[in-house]
Amino acid sequence: MSGLLLGGLALSGCSPRPEGGAGADGGGAPQELLLVSYAVTKGAYDRILPKFKADWKARTGQAINVKTSYGGSGSQTRAIIDGLDADVATLALAGDVLKLQEAGLVQPGWETDLPGGSIITHSVVAFVTRDGNPKGVRTWADLAKPGVTVVTANPKTSGGARWNFLGLWGSISQTGGSEAQAKAYVSSVYRNVDNLPKDAREASDVFLKRGQGDVLLNYENEAILAKRSGDLKAPFIVPEVNIRIEGPVTVVDRNVDRKGTRKAAEALAAFLQSEPAQEIFAEEGFRPASPGVWSRVKGRFAPVKQLFSAGDFGGWEKINATFFGKDGVWDQLFSSSR
Repeated sequence: MSGLLLGGLALSGCSPRPEGGAGADGGGAPQELLLVSYAVTKGAYDRILPKFKADWKARTGQAINVKTSYGGSGSQTRAIIDGLDADVATLALAGDVLKLQEAGLVQPGWETDLPGGSIITHSVVAFVTRDGNPKGVRTWADLAKPGVTVVTANPKTSGGARWNFLGLWGSISQTGGSEAQAKAYVSSVYRNVDNLPKDAREASDVFLKRGQGDVLLNYENEAILAKRSGDLKAPFIVPEVNIRIEGPVTVVDRNVDRKGTRKAAEALAAFLQSEPAQEIFAEEGFRPASPGVWSRVKGRFAPVKQLFSAGDFGGWEKINATFFGKDGVWDQLFSSSR
């Protein structure tokens, strides 16, 4: 991906990719892209994409239309593998992009195409409780108490749910606990889970609109949105030991080279790291990946004393195999907690 100057921000460090087929991005003809993302990003992209379209038109003289598709990150990943014709994918975790790579849709090295590992958003896990927090849920340990009903999405279909799982596990393993202690704790929490919604947005609806559960585990940005919309009246809790949630972007190489949309797709991916896009992500409750934007907005977000990351678990290749692969830890715990 070539370096692009977007919104006054030079985005460099991009590795070269082969150009698309005949007529790629050619000749002033209107372009069309498909952006495939996870459910809770829709509000941000409803605001970002018009800015990208205007930027593209100003720089190239060419009209561009960006269609979108939203759903649970795991489900969206499977849909792309099964033929959903995405040009750009912004999934909930790098582990899902690795699945696209393993399927031959994305070239190895995608994470070096943009600065910061091609990450465009950060977040953390938040706890949303009922008014007055009647069950007294304030820490990770409280989620395992008898009589506390937990709402969290399904790790098989939701990227946010995988982050929740790692947050639970890391609250033990990253604070001096053993693997056996982490497994016992996480198993006890999932025994308190009555159902597993398909994605983070549905999990919010189950808790806030259907009135199920005592505490919801979800992205901090979902809690911020619920407060802003008035659906959530009570304060939400951001545990001071937490996981750094990282949302990546990738161009879907096989598709853009076949369709001749590489230049436009790369421009969209790069634009998501520009200051205008990062500021919108921040306004929509995401912690921006841009250090400059983060320095200006961090006062809006709850402080976290200890952040751990996917790297502390050995990276997403190991995480996928150990925790979420066939007969992995999730399968073991799910079968024992039902």
